[in-house]
Amino acid sequence: MADIVSLLLPFFGLILIGYIAAKATKQPAEALGWLNTFIIYAALPALFFKLVSRTPIEELTRVDFIVTDIAATYAVFILLFAIGRILRGNSLADCTIQSFAGAYGNIGYMGPGLALLALGERAAVPVALIICFENALHFIVAPALMAAAGDDKRSAGRLAADIVRKVTLHPFILSTALGFAVAALHIDQPPAFQRLVDYLAQAAAPCALFAMGVTLALRPLKRVPIEISYIVPAKLILHPILVFIALTGVGGFEPVWIHAAVLLACLPTATNVFVIGQQYGVWQERASATILITTVLSVMSVSLWLIVIRSGFLPLQLFP
Repeated sequence: MADIVSLLLPFFGLILIGYIAAKATKQPAEALGWLNTFIIYAALPALFFKLVSRTPIEELTRVDFIVTDIAATYAVFILLFAIGRILRGNSLADCTIQSFAGAYGNIGYMGPGLALLALGERAAVPVALIICFENALHFIVAPALMAAAGDDKRSAGRLAADIVRKVTLHPFILSTALGFAVAALHIDQPPAFQRLVDYLAQAAAPCALFAMGVTLALRPLKRVPIEISYIVPAKLILHPILVFIALTGVGGFEPVWIHAAVLLACLPTATNVFVIGQQYGVWQERASATILITTVLSVMSVSLWLIVIRSGFLPLQLFP
C-alpha cells in the first residue's frame, strides 16, 4: 500500500498544487491560456511522438486492441445514453453530454503521466494508441450527435469538413501519426532533435496536472445533478471493469497493455466534456460538477485499481 501512496501522492499532489495556486492568486481563467497552448501543442505531442516513434512498428498495428478498447468505452456511452433518453426522458443534447461524462476519461492530461509512472515505458504504446483513437472518435461523435439534436446549425457539408479538419489536424493525432511514420520507415533522429523532444515530453505531465488543478479551481461546484448518482459509478467503476472484461475476453494482449487500458478507463471525466457542453450551451454547470466530483473520487478508484493490478489477482485471459 505504501508504494501506491508514494506513486499517487506526487501525481495528485500536482493537481492539488494547481488548485491551491489558483485559489490563492485569484488569476483570471485567461491566464491559463498559454500554459494550455504549451501542453496541447508542444509538450503532450512531443511525448506521444517520442513514445510511438521509438517503438517497433509491429507493436503499433494492433487493430484488435483498439477496436476492443473502443467497443468497451462506447458500451458505457450507449448505456448512459439509453438511461438518459429512455428512462429519464432527457433531450438528445443532454444525453450526449451525460454519456461523454461517463465514457470520456481525462486520458490526455492524466493518462500518460500516470500510466508511465505506474507501469513503466512498456505502457507507452497502448496509452498512445488509446488516446489517439478514442479522441478521434469522440471528435466525430460529439458534433454528429449535436447536429442530430439540432444544436449544431452548420450544414451537413460544413459539419463533415469541420470534423475531418479537427480530427486530422489535432496535435495529438498529428504527432502520433508522425511517430508511426518514423517507426515504420526506421528514420534515425538527430541527437539534438531527440533532446528537444525529451525536454518537451518531460514537461508534459507536471504542466498538464498543474493546469488541471487550476481548471478545477476556476469552475466551482454550483450544481450537483441527480445524474451524478449513476454517471460517477459508470465512469470510475463500470468503465474499467468493461475494458478489462473485453480485453481479457478477446485475449492475446500483453499484461501491460491490459493494465494500461484499465488504468486509463478508471480516470475521471475529461475537462473536454465541459468544453463540449459550453460550445453548445448544454449541461455546462452539471458537466463541471461531474468533472470535479469524479476527479476527487478518482483518488480512491485509481488507488484501488493499482492495488488490484499489482496484486496479480485478476486473470489476464478469460477463455483459455
